[in-house]
Amino acid sequence: MDLFVSHVTMRLDAKGRVSIPASFRAVLAKDGYEGIYLHPSLDRPALDAGGHALIHEIEALLSQYDPFSDAWEVFSTALHGESEQVKMDGEGRVQLPERLKTSAFIKDEATFVGLGHKFQIWEPQRFAAHRSEATEKVRAFRRELGSRSPSGARDR
Repeated sequence: MDLFVSHVTMRLDAKGRVSIPASFRAVLAKDGYEGIYLHPSLDRPALDAGGHALIHEIEALLSQYDPFSDAWEVFSTALHGESEQVKMDGEGRVQLPERLKTSAFIKDEATFVGLGHKFQIWEPQRFAAHRSEATEKVRAFRRELGSRSPSGARDR
């Protein structure tokens, strides 16, 4: 299975278009999606993006709820109602909708961050702060897991 990995910062051109990194375009192509599906992240100042794999994950989440429930409706509103489908041009560029750029504070540059089945698009300085925070949290989780090791077991 091909996954979105790594992170790359790209500049928006004079027309406001941004190139999707080549490695991300390759994953989208193998996924059979001809553009990108975008929505504001539910809990980060970023955009969630991807192809069929992202859409399948959203549908799997929604399938956990009764389609007439409040939970289903709010998740569907946040994930479908706030989404855009954006086509790539022949050179792998997309025009990010203005309202989505504004929600993620994106102006001149965008950082694409691979998260496996999806990727996120961040304003670069906000991503740097998020990355630093994430690194610290991972270190704390690892210390916590290490403290639970059985007696005599070596921490890795």
